[in-house]
Amino acid sequence: MSEKDERFSQAIKEILSGGFTRTILAVFLGFLVGAIFMIGSNKEFLESLGYFFSRPGDAFAAAWNVVSAGYGALIKGAIYNADADTLEKALRPITETLRLGAPLIAAGLGIGLAFRVGLFNIGGTGQLIFGMIFATWIATRVELPFVIHTIVAMAAGILGATLLGALVGYLKARTGAHEVILTIMLNYIALSFFTFLMRDPNLLQASDSVGNPKADPPAETAMLGKLFGDAYALHWGLVISLAAVILYWWLMERSTIGFRLRMVGFNPDAAKTAGISVNRTYIIAMGLSAAFVGVAAGNQALGVDIGVSPSTHANIGFDAITVALLGGSSAPGILLAGLLFGAFKAGAPSMQVIGISPEVLGIVQGAIVLFIAAPPLIRAIFRLPKPQTTNALGAISAKLFRKGGAK
Repeated sequence: MSEKDERFSQAIKEILSGGFTRTILAVFLGFLVGAIFMIGSNKEFLESLGYFFSRPGDAFAAAWNVVSAGYGALIKGAIYNADADTLEKALRPITETLRLGAPLIAAGLGIGLAFRVGLFNIGGTGQLIFGMIFATWIATRVELPFVIHTIVAMAAGILGATLLGALVGYLKARTGAHEVILTIMLNYIALSFFTFLMRDPNLLQASDSVGNPKADPPAETAMLGKLFGDAYALHWGLVISLAAVILYWWLMERSTIGFRLRMVGFNPDAAKTAGISVNRTYIIAMGLSAAFVGVAAGNQALGVDIGVSPSTHANIGFDAITVALLGGSSAPGILLAGLLFGAFKAGAPSMQVIGISPEVLGIVQGAIVLFIAAPPLIRAIFRLPKPQTTNALGAISAKLFRKGGAK
């Protein structure tokens, strides 16, 4: 083999063994699993199995029809509706995908940041709720000029989420309590506290609320403005989430703080040897993680002209975990994963209209995460080579750790 062929072969191995390739294959397998469930629950396909050996074409045709109709409905509801009578209606699905994907992107960034520091932030729901409490209070109980009101309410939402996240980091650093237990329990506390606030007219309860806990809608001056007028529901929350993606990339890839965060996540002992305060880093990491979730909180509280309720969190905190896992905790990956999951949310009603259970998309999501979490399984199925690259941060950590051990 010539040197040129050898370099080409090495490049192919690098591509096939990379995380991007595994992610694409995991998404493909996830959709394949979803297709199997759609086929297995289709009445026409099941009936055709009774005479499969005499007319196998009927079974294959039924299988193809249900899968093409199902995923076609997903595209129609999430990307482009070719059957719409106006261009405005045809483009509405993609705007809904962007709108529903925006909070998933922001929250996914927060969960991904914690993952990269070696922490498991399962408290996205509680942090999002605390952010909504702060944002709603400013948006409904404080009078400020237009734009300034929106900025202050959004900042309050970020602050509320950050405080709860930093509390988790502080308790972990000072007491050694595990962040998974802390965040899970704080989810329940936050939800109950939120409901309590919306049952008291002196706190957050709406003036017209009867029976169900609900807050007043945000003031017009505090709401996130719509990007394209009244034609679409898409608002400035998308722009803020995209700005958060850029900030996250700079923070984790280019800043000194990001390097320290990643160092602690890769090897806390080596980081401590290098003079980094691991406990302080945990507090900072959980606070920053929750701050990005706070962006999603502001999106939920200020993005619509109806008051928040206990269900407004929409499981974004938990969905963000899968977004972060699928995106590999990287800024571009989380952006794409958030848009994919936003498309699932936008397209689910269209699938339900044609008789396909929207829970199929939940199966697809779960399957994707399953395959993402099991790289050896992907390599075994597609016979991919093992990773060829060496982690530079790992090499630095190992060197520092050896240096510390030698003292």
